[in-house]
Amino acid sequence: MDLKLLTYIVVGATFALYIGIAIWSRAGSTKDFYVAGGGVHPVANGMATAADWMSAASFISMAGLIAFMGYGGSVFLMGWTGGFVILAMLLAPYLRKYGKFTVPEFIGDRYYSNAARAVAVVCLIICSVTYVIGQMKGVGVAFSRFLEVDYGTGLLVGMAIVFFYAVLGGMKGITYTQIAQYCVLIMAYTIPAIFISLNLTGNPLPQLGLGSTMAGSETFLLDRLDQMVTELGFREYTTDVRLSGLNMFAYTMSLMIGTAGLPHVIIRFFTVPKVRDARSSAGWALVFIAILYTTAPAVAGMARLNFMQTIEPQPGQHLVYEERPQWFKNWETTGLLGFEDKNGDGRIQYSADKSVNEMVKVDRDIMVLANPEIAKLPNWVIALVAAGGLAAALSTAAGLLLAIASAISHDLLKGMITPDISEKAELRASRIAMAVAIAGAGYLGFNPPDFAAGTVALAFGLAASSIFPALMMGIFSQRVNKEGAIAGMIAGIGVTLFYVFQHKGIMFVASTAFLGDMPANWFLGIEPNAFGVVGAVVNFAVAFGVSALTAKPPEKIRDLVEHIRVPVGAEAAHSH
Repeated sequence: MDLKLLTYIVVGATFALYIGIAIWSRAGSTKDFYVAGGGVHPVANGMATAADWMSAASFISMAGLIAFMGYGGSVFLMGWTGGFVILAMLLAPYLRKYGKFTVPEFIGDRYYSNAARAVAVVCLIICSVTYVIGQMKGVGVAFSRFLEVDYGTGLLVGMAIVFFYAVLGGMKGITYTQIAQYCVLIMAYTIPAIFISLNLTGNPLPQLGLGSTMAGSETFLLDRLDQMVTELGFREYTTDVRLSGLNMFAYTMSLMIGTAGLPHVIIRFFTVPKVRDARSSAGWALVFIAILYTTAPAVAGMARLNFMQTIEPQPGQHLVYEERPQWFKNWETTGLLGFEDKNGDGRIQYSADKSVNEMVKVDRDIMVLANPEIAKLPNWVIALVAAGGLAAALSTAAGLLLAIASAISHDLLKGMITPDISEKAELRASRIAMAVAIAGAGYLGFNPPDFAAGTVALAFGLAASSIFPALMMGIFSQRVNKEGAIAGMIAGIGVTLFYVFQHKGIMFVASTAFLGDMPANWFLGIEPNAFGVVGAVVNFAVAFGVSALTAKPPEKIRDLVEHIRVPVGAEAAHSH
């Protein structure tokens, strides 16, 4: 069957499934809308959390980043998975025990201040909007290639789908839709990886295939890849750090604590019935995420090898441009792959030397989507990858938009402006807020800021520097007061935004495989996307400093902090 028709059928079928689930699980109350009625099973919630978490960045971009950064790309694997351990152990159970709908609501109550709640809402919106730009862009890119429409049309269709099932179903609709999306995206990621691993190494498990010998050879796959990249003048694939050891550490920590501070992920743990289920669902989420995250390095390494072997079939033998394969022509039409015959010999030369390199553009985001085409896999596998990429982008976009909508309707409107608003009016306000958020995200998708290339890592840095410290101090410190928390959040996100905008001219360079010397005015050589951890340190320092100079929190707040940390079973035994 023709690839275009097959892709329409597969993507259309998955979209019909998502919309059907949204109609079936329509939210009838604010509790349904915000936390799916609080009755989601931990395994189901773990699967929905995994889909919410594994965005277009995880599905499309991460393996592409690792493919071109090599070992340096491991910061994404370590940071994004390590953050879930922190979330499961230090945040999720305590926030679930507190039992409110949103992160700003907890911050407002814990720091006994509407001002603290308002600052948390602003921080949440900044983080979520920054993150959602990347998802909308991912939707547009995936549609533009596989459905052969222009980027703008693809983005509009994606916005309409998100609007329908997110606005109609709220958290209840999103939760069950995300379970379906997880199944689609994990099949779309692992099936091509198994095919390609079998082709290259004879091993059906990509995780083991990456460390295996090439089929019919004694050479290990990674040794072959190292040999190819170094022969062409690139840095060694398996050992090259990301700019510096300190930058690698800062980047990993920023992604890790940013993960634990992302509101759209934390809100998922309010949807389970009991406190114990919050920790359990975080564990299940980690299992479901690990399936993709342990496959990603194999996908990255094998994609880079296939790509280079296509362009240079034998050492020193360059591919004739007129004989380039169909996948190359397909991606050239998107503008994400570009060739310029610099020496006029009609052959494609790929090299680290820019004066020689004729591959003038190889967008790293094409690697996962192009990989099945490069490996000549069946059309149904290519169509499945299209559906998976769209599922990943749409699931996270929906979760982010719900976090933004609930912050506006529940925290600002009901919590601060009109406390006596009816449940029906609050639900309507939530849906209007989400519709406005979708329109705003779409606008930013059409007109991405000049630093949009690093938006996802930047969103984690902003969450790390603002929300994570406020939550940690709120749970584990009785001494931090409202003045300290407000000053800390403002200082943390302020210094991070200042550093980013100070260097916004180099944001694109900062978010790609940087090959030159690092700019002299980077603080300790830390790139803007990794600066969130410094912002977090500033947040903690300012909060503790200001709290030490001002009055202690009221006794009832100190008792609240103590109560949150006492296990439910122990509390029950003590009461008897």
